[in-house]
Amino acid sequence: MTPSGLFTKTLQIYWRATRALTLGAQGCVITDNNRILLIKHTYRPGWHFPGGGVEKNETINSALERELREEANVELTAEPDLFGIYANHEAFPGDHIALFTVRGWQQPEPPKPNREISAHGFFAIDELPDDINPPTAARIEEIMNGKPTSLAW
Repeated sequence: MTPSGLFTKTLQIYWRATRALTLGAQGCVITDNNRILLIKHTYRPGWHFPGGGVEKNETINSALERELREEANVELTAEPDLFGIYANHEAFPGDHIALFTVRGWQQPEPPKPNREISAHGFFAIDELPDDINPPTAARIEEIMNGKPTSLAW
């Protein structure tokens, strides 16, 4: 983990510990041929949806839009659909994640790796990476294959 990645992770732990409730917005960005956008962070293992925390005085939709732009250079061209709200209490007490499906979007150019995001890619449902984050894989099953949704992330 890079020094900046360690700093970011430390801040996240502090914010989660000092707040009674945290809320994150994540986007399942889907291509016309049903490929899913996933990213790898520099500070945690596995492939994940792009997304992050909702900041003070920010709507959940604007947080999603900001995170998609920052992490994947994805711009919304249509309103995303709220798929579900999940409790992430096992990882952090009081944490919740709002997951959106994103079908109206554009990516002017692929993002370059940076201090936060080491890689990104579009994956077919039957070719997901071996080291995909298990909750991310479960959400893909819910969205794309109609698996019953969970209340927990």
